[in-house]
This record gives sequence, structure tokens and C-alpha cells, in this order.
Amino acid sequence: MIAIRLKKMGRKHIQQYRVVVEDSRYTAGGRVLDVIGHFSPKTDPYILKIDLEKLKQWVGKGAQMSSRIKSLLKLQKIS
Repeated sequence: MIAIRLKKMGRKHIQQYRVVVEDSRYTAGGRVLDVIGHFSPKTDPYILKIDLEKLKQWVGKGAQMSSRIKSLLKLQKIS
């Protein structure tokens, strides 16, 4: 199964995440099929940038979004 989830990047106390498409059989830090955006929770207000065309394309192929991605999109009133 293919999953759309957050991958932690950055350094200590300055968290940043990439929104990635991965095969769910591998760990969260494993092989990445595609990077479709990024998320910076430490900025005020937080920054969330996602390529919606790629997101729709991967969801159309059967990719499942994680609960955190779903809630972030809901807060942004995207889906």
C-alpha cells in the first residue's frame, strides 16, 4: 500500500517535515517515491505547501493519507 505522510527533516528544536509518498511496507524514514510538499510547524503561522495536482494524482492511484495530513488539509480547508 502507498501512504502519504510526513517525513521529519531539519535539526534539533527546528522541526521541518516533507510531505512524501512512500510504500507503507518500509519505515517512515525509508524509500520515498515522491515529495509533494513541506510543512514547518515552528513558524507563526505554520507553513504548509502541497502540490495539489500531485496529491490528487497519488490519491487517484490509491495512496492513503495519514491522519495528520488529513487534519492539516482540513485546517487549510483544502479537502
